[in-house]
Amino acid sequence: MFAVLKTGGKQYKVQAGDVLRVELIAAAAGEKVQFNEILMVGGDKPVLGEPLVKGAAVQAEVIDDIKADKVITFWKRRRKHSSQRTRGHRQKLTLVRVTDILASGAEKSGVKEAIGTAAARVAAHDNTPAGEAKAEKKAAPAKKASAKKAEAKAAPAKKAPAKKAAAKTKE
Repeated sequence: MFAVLKTGGKQYKVQAGDVLRVELIAAAAGEKVQFNEILMVGGDKPVLGEPLVKGAAVQAEVIDDIKADKVITFWKRRRKHSSQRTRGHRQKLTLVRVTDILASGAEKSGVKEAIGTAAARVAAHDNTPAGEAKAEKKAAPAKKASAKKAEAKAAPAKKAPAKKAAAKTKE
């Protein structure tokens, strides 16, 4: 049996026992995680998702967090500018070993869902009291500005008196 799962913007065809390098997920080494975005489950009776297969999941064990090979980029501006820049980048990845493919019953398994670290950070900050206070502070200035605009629209605009041209007198 195999499955096609989606995580980190990529799709992987997996079987039980496969080791994958996926985009960094919020889980420690040794934890068991579950991928719920399953596009297809294959085997005796293949099932295609529309777009996802309902109730299907792939369970995996986190082996380790690693870094990918370094990618070096080099920019050079020519002619009269003579500037150049070298940058390196190593993408953070998570090594996982697929342990089980569930064609149905994923909701009842009780295994932690595999989510990316960015989504985990946002969820963690939104649930804390400090995160809620920050969200309220950001919303408060916007409310004040919208209240001022509403008042300005409701009240008729007063025009400043026009300047009277000084009468020229000849003496």
